[in-house]
Amino acid sequence: MEGRKVLLEVKHLKQYFNQGKPNMVKAVDDVSFQIYEGETLGLVGESGCGKSTTGRTIIRLYEATGGKVLFRGKDVHGKKSKKELKEFNHKMQMIFQDPYASLNPRMKVSDIIAEGIDIHGLAKTKEERMEKVYELLETVGLSREHANRYPHEFSGGQRQRIGIARALAVQPDFIIADEPISALDVSIQAQVVNLLKDLQKEKGLTYLFIAHDLSMVKYISDRIGVMYFGKLVELATSEDLYDHPLHPYTKSLLSAIPQPDPISERLRKRTEYNPAVHGYTPDEEVKMREISPGHFVMCSEKEYNQYQKERLVVK
Repeated sequence: MEGRKVLLEVKHLKQYFNQGKPNMVKAVDDVSFQIYEGETLGLVGESGCGKSTTGRTIIRLYEATGGKVLFRGKDVHGKKSKKELKEFNHKMQMIFQDPYASLNPRMKVSDIIAEGIDIHGLAKTKEERMEKVYELLETVGLSREHANRYPHEFSGGQRQRIGIARALAVQPDFIIADEPISALDVSIQAQVVNLLKDLQKEKGLTYLFIAHDLSMVKYISDRIGVMYFGKLVELATSEDLYDHPLHPYTKSLLSAIPQPDPISERLRKRTEYNPAVHGYTPDEEVKMREISPGHFVMCSEKEYNQYQKERLVVK
């Protein structure tokens, strides 16, 4: 990644709910990573691991408990003027998981898409506004006739395309896609992911792609981060992560991917993850360490040496 500009930097991000109470939840606990301009960083993990909360905290749907989110060097969180907030919202957008719940059922598609255009004053006349809406609809594979319809008249895949058009309306540089395909039929998922890839090439977009479908994440992502219980436990290029997983939890996740061959699928062994395998002592420093260039794992010094030996054996 040398020579590439960092677009977004997350530093020691924390998001705690019910602070100060016995049932406090550390949804995101000291997570750090960088996203470079024009790349897709995939964020994976089981349900409840904190990946969606990470995305929502980055874009300020939740105020961070601690840490920093730097977008082009400027902190997204903390006290901001309306002008500053507007600028962040102009450059950072989100595609939500549920295309049924994320669109206002009482608004026409044209008004849903044009909401951002109106807020940021991107169209001088009504005609220009509608022309932009038509152009966005065609960009995401819908037709201009769809502009005057309501969300309930569309399928799930079409609604997600409307959600993508809404995110693109303000010409953002960075989009957080929060499980954008999990609520869709398998036959539609590939279409939506291919659309996102095409839009990235065409418009030079940068994505944080949050999902639990590991095969789809590999297809779209340049690098992948694995989350477990609010922490980032491994970060590597998609090829390196799939070919040489090091953290036991990553191995467990990858072993759960179904294989197309029924015989090997039936015979192969699943890897189960038991957090007790680490057995850290109170004086051990557990942090993200670089095992090989660009491949980071959350581990102790002892595990670091073990993972390095593991990589040498693989080579």
